[in-house]
Amino acid sequence: MALPFDDEQDFLDARRGFLAELDEVLVRDTDGRVVWELESYGEVSGESPDTVNPSLWRQAQLNLIHGLFEVVPGIYQVRGLDISNMTMVEGDEGVIVIDPLVSCETAGAALALYRSVRGDRPVTAMIYTHSHIDHFGGARGIFENGDPGDIPIVAPEHFLTHAVSENLHAGTAMGRRATYMYGAMLPKGPEGVMTVGLGPGTSIGTLSLIPPTIDITTTGQELVLDGVRIVFQMTPGTEAPAEMNFHFPDFRALCMAENATHNMHNVVTLRGALVRDTHAWASFLDQSIEMFASESEVSFASHHWPTWGYENIVSYLSKQRDLYAYMHDQTLRLLNQGHTGVEIAEMVQLPPTLAESWHCRGYYGSLNHNVKAVYQRYMGWFDGNPAHLWPHPPEEAAKRYVDFMGGASVVLAKAQQSYDEGDYRWVAEVVNHVVFAEPQNRQARDLLAQTYLQLGFGSENATWRNFFLTGAMELQADAIDSGNRPRALELLSHLSVSQIFEAIAIRLDGPRAVGTDLVINWTIAESDERHFIRLENAVLSHVEGRLHESADLSVSIPKSQLLFVMFGFVALDDLVTSGAATTTGEIGTLARLQALLDAPDPDFAIVTP
Repeated sequence: MALPFDDEQDFLDARRGFLAELDEVLVRDTDGRVVWELESYGEVSGESPDTVNPSLWRQAQLNLIHGLFEVVPGIYQVRGLDISNMTMVEGDEGVIVIDPLVSCETAGAALALYRSVRGDRPVTAMIYTHSHIDHFGGARGIFENGDPGDIPIVAPEHFLTHAVSENLHAGTAMGRRATYMYGAMLPKGPEGVMTVGLGPGTSIGTLSLIPPTIDITTTGQELVLDGVRIVFQMTPGTEAPAEMNFHFPDFRALCMAENATHNMHNVVTLRGALVRDTHAWASFLDQSIEMFASESEVSFASHHWPTWGYENIVSYLSKQRDLYAYMHDQTLRLLNQGHTGVEIAEMVQLPPTLAESWHCRGYYGSLNHNVKAVYQRYMGWFDGNPAHLWPHPPEEAAKRYVDFMGGASVVLAKAQQSYDEGDYRWVAEVVNHVVFAEPQNRQARDLLAQTYLQLGFGSENATWRNFFLTGAMELQADAIDSGNRPRALELLSHLSVSQIFEAIAIRLDGPRAVGTDLVINWTIAESDERHFIRLENAVLSHVEGRLHESADLSVSIPKSQLLFVMFGFVALDDLVTSGAATTTGEIGTLARLQALLDAPDPDFAIVTP
């Protein structure tokens, strides 16, 4: 299939309405640390080098177009200052900000760029389209001293719960894999990160979260913010569990949040996430067309560039709709014929009308892993073959594979031949066994690293590329430091009491907890909210709404201190001494529990055992 490289419309649209850009695309935090820059991508014009897939090279060129752009008079976007866009809608008294990027520093720089052209308009409202951090993390950066005052802050129903809980249970593992997905340790440029498909990359500045003051709960709900009329469409379970599109009738402009962007999105991300509902996703896109297309002259989103003109909008949204519907329907068709997820991923190909549309290409999600995600949603991890029901774990299986194949030297000789023949997928599979059987085998590590480089350089998908190249880097390294560290405490401060106890329960080392029984009552001082936690049968359970009649320890504590005490940042004894908390019973009970908690490992091995 030949892609239409002579079609320049995306480049025209990505540059349309350009007003200004930063003299140097470099943003620092208050300590002078660089949290965002584009210069190290270097020159990306002209033909693609041998180390970058030509289709991905084209997408990177588009993603690196940056600055302030007029969408329509009164609506402006800053693009290229983070993975996401920040949109400003001018009202009667000031400006409504939509999705304030990942970091406070980049959000502040984006607003300053807008004001340098449009004047020092105050922020009069803020809208979060959905519950992912690249759409709320920079919120405090657009307000003086980080304080929004009493302006309306609008979000879809359940936004706050999902914003703080998405990474709660598996946050460390997701964070570690995110270093692979976003290429956090890789250099930018033709031999490293070539954007992430959805945008240039992710900033690494200060994270924040300002809770919403207005929840959108129903499709068709309307608001007037600073004189601007807005009609909302709820789209839960699509790209995020809490998400919404919305329409500005007076501007004839449709915001599609992250439900329709200029690439195929993820049904499940490579970093890990709950599987998204492609059937619902397609249905909501169809509803968007029915509700808003005829009243729109432009469609824009919180990533990539807008689409102008009624016919173009309908074509774009219809293909996006059919992209997710096709993946869903064809996966279900084939799984009901007995094919497994891995098999279906090799069988499904998009029809030409979709495959030849640039905005349906797999730069962020991929057809291969999205089909597997649809299979997973309906069928789970097991493919039905009893041989796959109880396999050995990777390290033990690897030793047996290598032994059966005649030893590492025989495997590597054959693998080198396959490498020379260009069968990189097979080399990756067999040499991975050698690495897991003999982690210190330098010949195996080097061959596998070179294989991953070839797979990465050939990948159209940016996140696949980053996974392969990061794997190669770590195979050639002597030690791992992924830079994966806990998120900002402000995000954790919005956890509910129940969520805090859930986070502690998953750290309990069950085998060490055998034989230990204890109960702790907790009263939240400012609200008289009551809970108890119980360790029994090596499980830490939680009951909300009452205290236990025979607890070993009872604590009254402000909610703001509960998180610090439970995670061991502050000693309960110190809070009691200062008068911030009071206790009855055996104060050492909490220490007994904390001694049974495991600390997660932010740098666990991925490409080695």
